[in-house]
Amino acid sequence: MKLASIADYRAASRRRVPRFLFDYTDGGSYAEQTLTANETDLAAIQLDQRVLVDVSQIETRVKLLGQALSMPVVLAPVGLGGLHARRGEVHAWRAARAAGIPMALSTVSVCSLQEVTQGGGAAPWFQLYLTKDKAANEAMIAMAREQGCPALVLTVDLPTPGARYRDVRSSLTGAPGLAGWLHRTAQVAARPGWAVDVGLMGGPIAMGNLTGLVGAKAPLSDYLGWIARNFDASADWDQLAWVRSLWPGPLIVKGILHPDDAALAVQHGADAIVVSNHGGRQLDGAISAARALPAIMDRLAGCIPVMADGGVRSGLDVLRYVSLGAAAIMIGRPWVWGLGAGGQAGVAHVLQLLRAELETAMALTGRTRLA
Repeated sequence: MKLASIADYRAASRRRVPRFLFDYTDGGSYAEQTLTANETDLAAIQLDQRVLVDVSQIETRVKLLGQALSMPVVLAPVGLGGLHARRGEVHAWRAARAAGIPMALSTVSVCSLQEVTQGGGAAPWFQLYLTKDKAANEAMIAMAREQGCPALVLTVDLPTPGARYRDVRSSLTGAPGLAGWLHRTAQVAARPGWAVDVGLMGGPIAMGNLTGLVGAKAPLSDYLGWIARNFDASADWDQLAWVRSLWPGPLIVKGILHPDDAALAVQHGADAIVVSNHGGRQLDGAISAARALPAIMDRLAGCIPVMADGGVRSGLDVLRYVSLGAAAIMIGRPWVWGLGAGGQAGVAHVLQLLRAELETAMALTGRTRLA
């Protein structure tokens, strides 16, 4: 079947990767109400169709934090995203670079920052979680500086993980010992192509940025356990100021939903924020990013760039966020679905679809420039 949309890529990825991996990325917390609202609230935004405007030349390029982007899209950090294809984050970053957009590499990526940047050239943005280990936090920031990352993305909406029922049902979490291993193994056996490409040929299966803390040969369950034990529930605004003191480049704070928090992020040194509810994976019942964005834009009044993520399933959704004031939009699940369905070529095609759909939507609204 020819893949014509992001929805097609989701379906194709679901057919290729094991259930526990697909559900980990695809799912949200609790009843997944916020996950659903991210899509439905964004889709409910109506755009003005305009006619008899010269739209023969459409310009999607933007500048963000000193970087030129071919379109206002950034690959969001996605934990374990690289498991969807062999050494997946390496190939996602190559597709992003070819498309002229940034990628934020997750702290809990499969491929380490060093592996992703091997061979020189540009580095991705780096996403940081604050853990209880201050020395580990400092080491992560130093690594991002040494590798030449253009921006640091500090994710602040995960003091503790939300309850994700799909992960329990698939035995990714909540099923220690032999029973859980057998359940996951059966799911891998049902996807032989993935089992060979990633399970056998794609090692090491670990979280590359954490091998110095957990151990290079530790099983994935040890990494998940370390994360659960070490997220810092005591982190406060002083921690943001501390990160600011260590990081000289653009600092982006991700996970803002309230106008007061947006203002506090600016006060404590943020150069940009991302309006986000973690893809509906944290507080179920939280406001969607599309509904939260207008009040935050009013509060900040253009003092820093405001990005958004959540619910993007087409280039039309990108334009919807731009129409609310977003300087750029982060996409998470779409690039991971592209990776799962088709590797680097799949990510590249997802980005091509987004750009073509964005250009069409701009033309039909009578807008030739995103400004």
